[in-house]
Amino acid sequence: MPVRWPTPEARYGLPVEKPEIRVVVVTFRSGEVIGTFLDTLAKSTTRPYEVVVVDNSPQVDVGTRAAGERPEVTLLCPGRNLGYGAGVNRGAAGASAPWLLVANADIALSPGSLDELIAAADRWPGGGAFGPGITNPDGALYPSARDLPSLGRGIGHALFGWCWPTNPWTASYRRERGAPREMTAGWLSGSCQLLRRDVFESVGGFDESYFMFMEDVDLGRRIGLTGSQLVYVPSAVVEHLGGHSTRRSSRRMVVAHHRSMIRYLSRQYPGPGYLPLRAALTVGLGGRLALALAFARDSAGARATRSAELLTSARRLH
Repeated sequence: MPVRWPTPEARYGLPVEKPEIRVVVVTFRSGEVIGTFLDTLAKSTTRPYEVVVVDNSPQVDVGTRAAGERPEVTLLCPGRNLGYGAGVNRGAAGASAPWLLVANADIALSPGSLDELIAAADRWPGGGAFGPGITNPDGALYPSARDLPSLGRGIGHALFGWCWPTNPWTASYRRERGAPREMTAGWLSGSCQLLRRDVFESVGGFDESYFMFMEDVDLGRRIGLTGSQLVYVPSAVVEHLGGHSTRRSSRRMVVAHHRSMIRYLSRQYPGPGYLPLRAALTVGLGGRLALALAFARDSAGARATRSAELLTSARRLH
């Protein structure tokens, strides 16, 4: 049975302000970064919120245990690695707040960034999900709002992304043309995004058949099918400290990434008529996997090529 660590308010019967936001964080041996996340979260919004940390680790480490003692945090310990999407679904279950913030533990939110995402929702009443501008520690702007993968862009991106990251297929897929601006996207990075809870629940949350990777692409596709928009909000800025939970086993993560890509793309072309295409995609991605295992530093393939300084102008507009 999973272990649930209740908040101090629940333990001692203290009054609790009704939260407007439920923050769901899935961790895996993330004790050294979860404290920074929670500290920056407190400065990112003036609204009442609650935090559910779903720890997929086999054992709770000291840092995560300490996070579970904070008054705003509930710590769930399933006792096994559920995967990212299933962990988020577990953490979001039973929420009554109108907003869900889904985030990795190795995210540092800038002051006011969560409030800025909610302000963007007023500007986009048809929006169901909102993604911030995401920076990397090396000063790069991570391409966190992209088009849905298509055969043409996908093949070009897969073939040339590593050796020519500014190629036209990658630039088109990753929306890397022009200055960052508030706009709709096909999908938003699952490392940090704000969702309307009712929209998230209407599509059944994350598809748990994706253990890791592509679950955010699939979620974006399904939200888009409901008629809701996915909105990139570069005036809200967070920093992704960088693959904390995946760094220890990068080869396994490369394999997981490619398996998820095969699963996602194959599902876009169902039925016997598309069998040759699915076979070709599987063979092609198998070849890409072999190259990735031999040469790539991580599963992303094409490195980020634009500077985070571009977000300064986006902030000025709001």
